[in-house]
Amino acid sequence: MTRPTDRTVVALAPSAPVTSVQGTLALALQPRQEPPVVRTAHTGEGADIVSIDVRARRELETWSCRFAQAAVEIVGGDRPAGQLLRWTTREVYADLNRRALLVARAGGHQPGQGRVQPVRPRVVGVHTCFVDTGIAEVGLHVRYGRRSRAVAARFERSDGRWVCTALEFA
Repeated sequence: MTRPTDRTVVALAPSAPVTSVQGTLALALQPRQEPPVVRTAHTGEGADIVSIDVRARRELETWSCRFAQAAVEIVGGDRPAGQLLRWTTREVYADLNRRALLVARAGGHQPGQGRVQPVRPRVVGVHTCFVDTGIAEVGLHVRYGRRSRAVAARFERSDGRWVCTALEFA
C-alpha cells in the first residue's frame, strides 16, 4: 500500500463560473417607476368560480366582516362564544370555544366576560371568492394596533342564512 506524499497530485474538479447571484436570492434591485396599485377592502370583484351579482357580494362581505369582528372578540375574551352559535357548525364553534379558553388561561381571565383588551382588534379588509352561489371563501385582514393577522373562513348558505363551516387564524 502506498501512502500519499507531499508530491502526490490530486485532480480537482473543474471550477464553476461565479455569477452575481450565486448563493443569494436573485432580486431585481432597480427602483420601480410605476405607481403602486391601490386596493380597497371592497373592490366589487373577486376570483369567483361562478358569477355573482355585486349586491350579493356586498351583502356577504358586510356580513362576513361583522362575523369575523365577533370571532376575534370571542377569541380575545370580549364576547361569549355563544353569540356565534347560530352561524357556525359544531366544529367551528368548538374551535372558537377552545381558542377563547386558551387565551383566557394564558391571560388569567375568564373567557367571554367582557374584559377590555389593551388593543382592540378591527377587521380592515375583506376579500371574497364565490365557489358556488351558496358557498364562499373569504379572506379577512384584522389589525391589532400596529400588528396584522389573517383570518380565512368558508361560508355556506343553509336554511336562508350564511353558516361558517371553516375558520382559520394565521
